[in-house]
Amino acid sequence: MAKERSLSAEAQSILKSGISRRAVLAGAGGLGAVGLLAACGGGGDDAAAENSLRWGNWPLYLDFDEDSKTYPTLEKFKTQTGIDAQYFEDYNDNDEFFGKVQAQLKLGEDIGYDVVTPTDWMAARWIRLGYTQKYDLANIPNHVNILDSLKSPSYDPMRESTLTWQGIMAGFGWNTEKNPKGVRTIEDLFSPQNKGKIVVLSEMRDTIGVILLSQGVDITKVTEDQYMNAVDFMAKKIADGWIRGVKGNEYAEDLTSGDATAVIGWSGDMFILASENEGKFDFAIPESGGTISGDNLVIPSTASPGGKANAEKLINYYYDPVVAAEVAAYVNYVCPVKGAQAEMEKIAPELATSEYIFPTQVTSSRLNVFRSLTPDEETKWAEAFQQAQGN
Repeated sequence: MAKERSLSAEAQSILKSGISRRAVLAGAGGLGAVGLLAACGGGGDDAAAENSLRWGNWPLYLDFDEDSKTYPTLEKFKTQTGIDAQYFEDYNDNDEFFGKVQAQLKLGEDIGYDVVTPTDWMAARWIRLGYTQKYDLANIPNHVNILDSLKSPSYDPMRESTLTWQGIMAGFGWNTEKNPKGVRTIEDLFSPQNKGKIVVLSEMRDTIGVILLSQGVDITKVTEDQYMNAVDFMAKKIADGWIRGVKGNEYAEDLTSGDATAVIGWSGDMFILASENEGKFDFAIPESGGTISGDNLVIPSTASPGGKANAEKLINYYYDPVVAAEVAAYVNYVCPVKGAQAEMEKIAPELATSEYIFPTQVTSSRLNVFRSLTPDEETKWAEAFQQAQGN
């Protein structure tokens, strides 16, 4: 009980919710290999796509049943529609995934996916380059369920090509045994017990965003000088041996193996790790503020008409509040679907009041969106971020 009392109220509610979860990192590699083969092969002919669907997503991002080794909501979708939906945990990092499929997108060749799940800024790039298809919204009547706050992002103001899959909070995650007092400030993160065992995200806007916020910078208006100063801060922490790695989704493996004791990480990942490791991990929005963004359901320009139609059926299905609540109960990310909170009260009332799934205005006010970058800024700032890592 002492260990449970040391956890945040969020982690305690997740541990008590009784919803079956499993950190499926062990299986992510195998699924990723399958997805990689799919992306390199064909499968784009419409006849084959009539009854199939290929979805590329991030690890720990869909409800998973440990006993059957299946994704319950996806199995229901397959039963209801007769569509053979294949699910690949192929995302580790936005740039890495884009690099894998960019050449085929440019050539107009099948990339092996009918739905992909890029983060906001990367979705903006896909749209800008003409690599997405506009929805037929008549096939997605549930699109009206998107939260009002998400209805009109700058990169897709009419929501013609994207709908949010989940909202993502980035902040501090930690091993509760190594950090019994928690990690809530940048000074806590760089405490002596964590030296050489800190991992930060390869998502530039999250890692540098959290650092900038700790320096008192408004990331909605960040200047190049401010940004470069934060990059220099990270570079010095790497050079001085504090930060052991800058990683994508595999940072969770470093925590479970003990190679990392504190991270700049994502809320949902940390809560799944907490629930599967008897409260060994916890998460908090930094006192100076955290970042928030969204991952989006996007239909690539290379998807066949049949693949596109099936993708729209999938998107509509997951925008049903009942289904959205089932997913949210597992992934513990910000749910973008109206009505899901009421449905959550029926299946996991402890989670219906979670600030990390259904944030109130108080919590939302502590979260910040990294400002949009011009193409030139995106290139220059990303290069500086890579150089700081020694790449």
